[in-house]
Order: sequence, then C-alpha cells, then structure tokens
Amino acid sequence: MALLAPTAVVAQQISAAEIDRMVTELSNWGRWGSDDQLGTLNLITPATRKAAAALVEEGISLSMAQDLLTESAPDNGNPFEHDMPTLPSDNNPWAVDKIGVRFHGLVHSHIDALCHHHYQGRYYNNNPLSIVSGAGCSRNSVMTMADGIFTRGILMDIPRLKGQDWLEPGYGVTVADLEAWEQETGITVGSGDAVLLRTGRWARREAMGPWAREGFPGWHWSTVAWLKERDVAIIGSDAALDVSPSGAEGVGSPVHMLVLVALGMPILDAMNLEEVAEKAVELDRWDFLLTASPMRVVNGTGSPLNAIATF
Repeated sequence: MALLAPTAVVAQQISAAEIDRMVTELSNWGRWGSDDQLGTLNLITPATRKAAAALVEEGISLSMAQDLLTESAPDNGNPFEHDMPTLPSDNNPWAVDKIGVRFHGLVHSHIDALCHHHYQGRYYNNNPLSIVSGAGCSRNSVMTMADGIFTRGILMDIPRLKGQDWLEPGYGVTVADLEAWEQETGITVGSGDAVLLRTGRWARREAMGPWAREGFPGWHWSTVAWLKERDVAIIGSDAALDVSPSGAEGVGSPVHMLVLVALGMPILDAMNLEEVAEKAVELDRWDFLLTASPMRVVNGTGSPLNAIATF
C-alpha cells in the first residue's frame, strides 16, 4: 500500500458537565445486579462463546501482543525488565531469568481491569474509592477475568479504510468511521463482541520512530454511546485507546473513564495489530475467535496480556 498523507481530525470539545451527563446516561450500574464485578463481560454468554468457536475455519492463530520493550523511549518510560540471574555452565544445566514490568502505559500490551480508573471517587457499579489500597483492588480487579476471555474479535482497520498506512496523532475515530468500516467489510458489531481498533501506530513507529508528545490517534469520546448501543463486551486498540489530545474538559482519557467506570468494560491496550491485519487482508476476513488469559494477579488493576486471534 502506498504511503498517503492522513488528514488529522481535531477532537470535538466536550465540557466537564457533558462528560458527567454521559457517565449517568450510559451507566450499566445495577444492570447485572448491585454486586456485579464482571460488567460487560456478562455479555459473553455460552451461546456467544459457541458462535465465536464456529468462526475458526482455517485454524490459523496469531498473537496480537507487542514484544515487551526493554529500551527507554519517548513512549516507553517504564521499560520491561529482563535479567539473567542464573546462567548455565559446565556444572549447572539451568538457565533462569527474572522479569518485571510496570505494564500500564503506551507500549506493553495489557488488559485494564475495572478498578484501574475512577470518576469522582466512584468505580464501576458505584464502588467507592476505598476499594483500592496499597494491597490493590478488593473489588473489580483483574481476577474477575481469571477464567479467560473467549469471544468474537472484530478488527476495525481505519487506516486501510482511508487508503493510509496509519492515522496521524490527534485523529479521533468517530462513529461514522466505524460504520463505514462495517459497510466496507459487511460485518455488524453486536452483543458480546471485542472491538479492536487498528490505528497503524506500530507501522508509524517502525517507519518514523517512537513518539509521545504530539499524542496518539484513537477512539473519540463520542463513540462510547455507540459501544453501549451495540452491547460491545471489550474495547481495544494498538495505542493508548483514547485519541490524544482528547478534547474533553478535565478528563485526560474520557474513553478510558467512560468504558471502565460507566459501562464496566475491560480494555485491551497497546496491542500490536499489524500481523493480524495483514492476515485479515489475505483471508478477506475481519472477524475471528479472540482468546486471552490475564495473569492471576490477586487484587490487580490489570495484567500483561497476549491476546490471540484464530481464523
């Protein structure tokens, strides 16, 4: 595909009062009971899983995770730590490594649990700020996903829709973009789906190097009502999810906040969707079985994640 110059979309402004109204109007609090901690994962039913399993035709599986990056960069202030405390020798057959990562951020593929972000002191389903302490999250933690995720994944490749290799920083993907992609591919997003947005971030990084200061392309805050209407279970992207700058007064990452707090929807962040996008082009298929298993981080706000697409 030839390189074309993308046109940036300036994020429409939204006031703090309008954000507050959206939290109320889009809320799933109480929808699955006052004690619920699964949120939109409730939409992934046995029937949803069976239908997702039936999507496997070619038997081809691809990782949608980025290699964990060990070098500091403008978009990687917390490099992955990998040491070799035990090396093999003539007298020792073992090789042992030690790893560590602060995974929330821009480059390490991970899942956000519902206790990762609060709004005005409340987490999903009206849980108070006190559920998070030095010991982690007593509710809404990543342990609610310990049995794994198994559902239909849908790749929204908006750069490809526009004949571009990537979207430039500051491009906010809108409902019009999403529905144009549905029309282009013949796929309709529905209940229980995991919707993954490819912005081409990793292709741009490979061509131009890492960046952070000028922001990222991503989901525009106006798409959250559409996600609620379609009963999407999981949202994700290859960057920081939200378009940056976001255009929201007082909330730096309004999509993060709205989906985690109001909808109760987990987030797949900083995924690498380049390989799966190429395979989708080859097969002319933009939906697949998505499987993912967070680490069992007791009271964790999330986990590094290797999500798999199987065609």
